[in-house]
Amino acid sequence: MSTDVSVIHTERKDQIHRKGEGDFDLSCNRDSLAGAVSQRACVFCGSRVVLYPIADALHLVHGPIGCAAYTWDIRGALSSGPELHRMSFSTDLQERDVIFGGEEKLHKALDELIDRHAPKAAFVYSTCIVGIIGDDIETVCASVAEKKGIPVVPVQSEGFKGNKRAGYHAACKAMFRLMGTGDTSGIPILGINILGDFNLAGEMWIIKDYFRRMGIETVACITGDGRVDDLRRAHGASLNVVQCSGATMDLADMMKKSFGVPHLRVSYFGVEDMAESLYSVAHFFQDKDPGIMDRTRALVKEELSRLYPVLQEFRKALTGKKAAIYVGGAFKAFSLVRAFRLLGMQVVLVGSQTGTDEDYRELYEITDEGTIIVDDSNPLELTSFLKEKDVDVFVGGVKERPIAYKLGVGFCDHNHERKEPLEGFIGMANFAREVHSSVKSPVWRFVPRRNGRV
Repeated sequence: MSTDVSVIHTERKDQIHRKGEGDFDLSCNRDSLAGAVSQRACVFCGSRVVLYPIADALHLVHGPIGCAAYTWDIRGALSSGPELHRMSFSTDLQERDVIFGGEEKLHKALDELIDRHAPKAAFVYSTCIVGIIGDDIETVCASVAEKKGIPVVPVQSEGFKGNKRAGYHAACKAMFRLMGTGDTSGIPILGINILGDFNLAGEMWIIKDYFRRMGIETVACITGDGRVDDLRRAHGASLNVVQCSGATMDLADMMKKSFGVPHLRVSYFGVEDMAESLYSVAHFFQDKDPGIMDRTRALVKEELSRLYPVLQEFRKALTGKKAAIYVGGAFKAFSLVRAFRLLGMQVVLVGSQTGTDEDYRELYEITDEGTIIVDDSNPLELTSFLKEKDVDVFVGGVKERPIAYKLGVGFCDHNHERKEPLEGFIGMANFAREVHSSVKSPVWRFVPRRNGRV
């Protein structure tokens, strides 16, 4: 089946590439095409995604009620303690506030909420309308911080001024204002910060346990199961381990420049990337602890001895099946391509909402000939590509699920709505099990397009 080119706007041509058809030159990180119903979110949403899992902070959206309602529990991030982050507060700006300004309303809201909930800090998110009417949230936050004795941090996240990546940057700038303000005494030399994991299904705890078994202490989780006091002392760690580079690499760069904290880019998805991430961290600390590499090898060996027998069973049934990937952060796509290859499956479509030029060049290197690589796609494009490639399973997030089901294609949620861990070695077993149950489900016998094939 050929692609219906009518669904691909001419302005989108340079954001789609088929490997093997000409030189690779993919445009990315630009504003979404107006009217295309992009899968991306706005600047405000991007900032909420990153900051939301800081569990003992107050999160106040300064804007219309819809902004707070839309992003309520946006990550579903789990906490081992406080859950203040799961309450969505808004100043609920009305027409009168738009005309006369909302600063007084913001000040009163902060007063009331801080007195009622006693947070460790407060984040105040600026929305589109606030950027238009010009409320000075910086001054209001400074005034309340002095009065209440806690950090009150403005997040300059007006939705209209860019894309989701700009929201990530706004969140990183907000967090950075907390750093360097805490006591770093007692932090061991083998201390790290884990950046870019949001603890969607308790995965932060899995990764922290791996590092603990290696002899490494986690100073701050940024931001899954995060704590304000940990952020304030995070500059005392010896290393930043960065997973979702799109969301938190800006913060790692800021910390390197201001505090001299180096960083490593890692991924906890899939067998190869998980093992490589642990070995990379062990190698970094090897001079300080000569035994760390032996402990890491033992850990990986133990985990793989349990995992590989499980994977071999799934591989028998999945070899030759086709997979499509469309995720928010491109770092997940790298690991997923390798994970599917381990299962004997072929990736025929891969893309992301917020990938960089470097990300897409790496994807180009690890994918097969004929693979479609796409940036910031939309439902019509994705539908067309899934039909053309006749895929067996589509990996994406909440916005991609309806596309798959309408086409009679298996779906695997790899975004913020999932409840089962997909990171770590145990996560690879869970992922393989979910892909197998989706691809081999007998329900596809009743979908005409699949022709009874399961």
